[in-house]
Amino acid sequence: MQYRNLGAAGVKVSTLCLGAMTFGEADDKSFMHKVSCDEATSHAIMDRALDAGINFIDTADVYGQDGLSERVVGSWFEASGKRDKVVLATKFRFTMGDGPNKSGASRYRIVRCVEDSLRRLRTDRIDLYQIHMQDPAVAEDETLRALDDLVRAGKVLYLGCSNYAAYRLVDSLWTSRTQHLERFVTLQAQYSLIERGLERELIPACKQWSVGLLPWSPLGGGFLTGKYRRGETGPAGSRLGTWPDRWKRFDSERNWKALAALDAVAAEVGATHAQVALAWLLAKPTVTSVIFGARSIAQVEDNLPAADLVLSPQHHKQLDDASALDLGYPYDFMARIASVA
Repeated sequence: MQYRNLGAAGVKVSTLCLGAMTFGEADDKSFMHKVSCDEATSHAIMDRALDAGINFIDTADVYGQDGLSERVVGSWFEASGKRDKVVLATKFRFTMGDGPNKSGASRYRIVRCVEDSLRRLRTDRIDLYQIHMQDPAVAEDETLRALDDLVRAGKVLYLGCSNYAAYRLVDSLWTSRTQHLERFVTLQAQYSLIERGLERELIPACKQWSVGLLPWSPLGGGFLTGKYRRGETGPAGSRLGTWPDRWKRFDSERNWKALAALDAVAAEVGATHAQVALAWLLAKPTVTSVIFGARSIAQVEDNLPAADLVLSPQHHKQLDDASALDLGYPYDFMARIASVA
């Protein structure tokens, strides 16, 4: 296993991060119904990941329902005594409970959310506390001042954001700098061979501000695992097979071209599709750790070799070209000018 600094922070985390979204058997009120695993399996997955050198676990208060994923991770901490071997990340922002303050990133809500997460996780601190998405209804300095207070109180060690637009991320970092507040050290964002939109502005912003990137959905919801083929809906029980509306968003000529390139590279290097897709991401600028989910120990085992897999420049180019992003204006205009200037 390889380790990198958590963005601008001093703590080191494994280059593979175990995502806990699937932990706990969610009922039919949750979007994770029928695509999750029971508590015993979740505990076994965390045991195996830790044994393999993964020291980074990511969850969120909304995963499952009523904080189910956090409760499962917390029960594992209590049963295993391994809390201090893990860099623990969780998130707040989306709807929990009811009432007019059931969602958002106000100071009022942040103070309540962190206490609820600490209780469910059965811990006295959260190592990386992330806002799950920017809140346009709340001034960024209100959110940052509340988070800064949590760091100073010792309840949170580092701060991160997720699903932020580039303008909001830079505004947040500038606010932290000028008002002497704790800053975001990481950005958690969707990034894969089939979702490269953040290369337009977010990755350049992360590079300039030393923000570590934590890609989520690195396998495109399973599309990049090699089990999906054109004209098919996928195996029964798979996420894309369970969510046909989501499948339609993946069924495009560009995505099939990217998958064909992944087929070829995986065969050439003797690795699985998932391992190659993860290794491609780990070589991208600003990436600190790639978050992968697992519903079985076998899925953990399949992903582990990606941490040590190094693709050749030719293979990177092959995958880059096949999954090339339509930059759009003004990015394509700037690229054309730069190529002849």
